[in-house]
Amino acid sequence: MAIDPSTSATEQAQDIALSLWAQGQGFMLALLRTWNTYQVLIILGLILVAHLLRAVLGPRLHEWMRTREGWPKWRIRLLVMVHRRLRLIFFVALGWITYGIMQEVTWPSRSYLIGIAVSLGTAWLVIAFVTRLIVNGFVRGVVRYAGWTWATLIILGLTDEAQSLMDSLAVHLGDTRLSVWLVAQAMVILGALLFAARLVSTTTSGRIRQNEQISPSMQVLAVKLLQVTLYGAAFFIGLRTVGVDLTGLAFLSGAIGVGIGFGLQKVVSNLVSGVIILLDKSIKPGDVISLGETFGWINALGARYVSVVTRDGKEYLIPNEDLITSQVVNWSHSNEFVRLDIHFGTAYGDDPHKVRKIAIEAASAVPRVLAMKEPVCHIVGFGDSSVDYILRFWIRDPTQGLTNIRGNVYLALWDAFHDNGISIPFPQREVRMLNDPEDISRPTRFNPAEP
Repeated sequence: MAIDPSTSATEQAQDIALSLWAQGQGFMLALLRTWNTYQVLIILGLILVAHLLRAVLGPRLHEWMRTREGWPKWRIRLLVMVHRRLRLIFFVALGWITYGIMQEVTWPSRSYLIGIAVSLGTAWLVIAFVTRLIVNGFVRGVVRYAGWTWATLIILGLTDEAQSLMDSLAVHLGDTRLSVWLVAQAMVILGALLFAARLVSTTTSGRIRQNEQISPSMQVLAVKLLQVTLYGAAFFIGLRTVGVDLTGLAFLSGAIGVGIGFGLQKVVSNLVSGVIILLDKSIKPGDVISLGETFGWINALGARYVSVVTRDGKEYLIPNEDLITSQVVNWSHSNEFVRLDIHFGTAYGDDPHKVRKIAIEAASAVPRVLAMKEPVCHIVGFGDSSVDYILRFWIRDPTQGLTNIRGNVYLALWDAFHDNGISIPFPQREVRMLNDPEDISRPTRFNPAEP
């Protein structure tokens, strides 16, 4: 990178600076004229009146705003903006009235400065309201001050000089000439295009998500593709509009490819895995999944990760690659029905036919257990101290939890067995102390050392 060594550009910048200095001196000398002094005093008077009106009416407007309960948020925000800029609003309104009256009763040159001051106030007020649409605070501030500066140059008639000055400040990157004016144009055009792309993306994404005929996974994929297309198009169109040669991006894309190959494998793998997940519809927002020790429902599908919310309120961000390479249990992939199994045992003295009937009736009485898929109970083995059973039942709302429904079924079995005299055995052991002197059945131990 080398700074432009052309002397003509330096001389041009000096000439522009001297011209602006001369115009500034002429403007200051013009203020000493009688009618110009009167206009300055009128402007100061308008500012004072606007300040007094703000001091009197501002608190009343604030108290009235506090009583506006139930209003939409956009109205409240608009009122807050108006309240904050009430002084400027009064100045602009009074200024235009004064300017119109003076245009009618005296020469136009005797209200020239008032027109400039009111025009500046109006431009600043409009820019302040328009830039509130920008969400990012830093970007909003940059756009606001840049807009105020350019509006001031337009009103003062200094745009040509400012443009020439910024264009003379340039550097050469090979065959490309990069000036401050070109950078400013690129920032304005790119900002406008990206703002339009964001507006279109937000509106279209809302309509896509409201379309019930599109599956949730395809909705996410469509929104992601739409955002990439719009933002990419805005970026390249903006660069072409300001005359940037995009052929030079080929080298940059190669460098990015090398960087991806060495340091961004996981990032690219997660991005590609996310696209695969959306295309094959293996999981979608709202599905209940189990991955290792994590059990919960999918809250959102991101470009790099999947958000899974568990029953205890924890939100896990699982990389997309893990969902592709690991075994995932999707409890609601093909349908919403889930079968659960619980194991229990009863004593050998209890009738197995009666136990099975009571277990099925107890499980069927639990609210979340489906009646359309009747529970079943089978003997699975004869244990050391019990006859072992398995009870199977179906639910259709795994997002409400699995441990709690199992607990409710176990509690229903306990109550049913208690009411019908069925016992649940547990292992018992009898311990006998061999050296206990009170044990008469203890055998006599022979000691060869005794005579």
